[in-house]
Amino acid sequence: MEEIEMVKSRFKNVCVFCGSSSGKRNSYRDSALELAQELVKRGLDLVYGGGSVGLMGLVSQEVHRGGGHVLGIIPKTLMCKEITGETVGEVLPVADMHQRKAEMARHSDCFIALPGRGWVQPGGYGTLEELLEVITWAQLGIHDKPVGLLNVDGYYNYFLTFIDKAVDDGFIYPSHRHIIVSAPNAKDLLQKLEEYVPGHDGVVAKARWEAEQLELNASLQIDIAR
Repeated sequence: MEEIEMVKSRFKNVCVFCGSSSGKRNSYRDSALELAQELVKRGLDLVYGGGSVGLMGLVSQEVHRGGGHVLGIIPKTLMCKEITGETVGEVLPVADMHQRKAEMARHSDCFIALPGRGWVQPGGYGTLEELLEVITWAQLGIHDKPVGLLNVDGYYNYFLTFIDKAVDDGFIYPSHRHIIVSAPNAKDLLQKLEEYVPGHDGVVAKARWEAEQLELNASLQIDIAR
């Protein structure tokens, strides 16, 4: 068995947004496996939306197989195995999609979006929605965690062009453009995330957000117990 060369990281938990489909290109599957292997190599644990189908299944199973801790956060309404498959590792059931996003963010040190398409599971529209929310939270100073796009075969090129257009037309500050980092492969993307430096001081907003999340988590546990 080939010995894995470990790489030191400043992160502990990485949140990966990805879809319930594997896509039409083999490169999407390959990139998901490559990302999982890079997480294992760096001793990073995985936070994701739960389930074992599509790219989310490939990433979670590969990280779990490599000895990493896997936390799947999934709404109770989507926990049917016929819909999502069986989640590996630890499962955290939540009341709804809003609590799912809050918990994924709370348990993570950085975020990565893979290509994906989704129906009831995030991916495609869902992945973009989750991605844009954590970017917006960074813009508002709610968190200072880096956000990365695994831009396989230029999958996110048009999205990045749209963001640049919004900057050019005055709807996004140039200083906020740097919130998003991207790379065509997992190794380069993780290196960029490691080197990321926040462009603003969001300490006050972050403290307020974390206090609100503690309150939300308390109410979440009450909802789940019902």
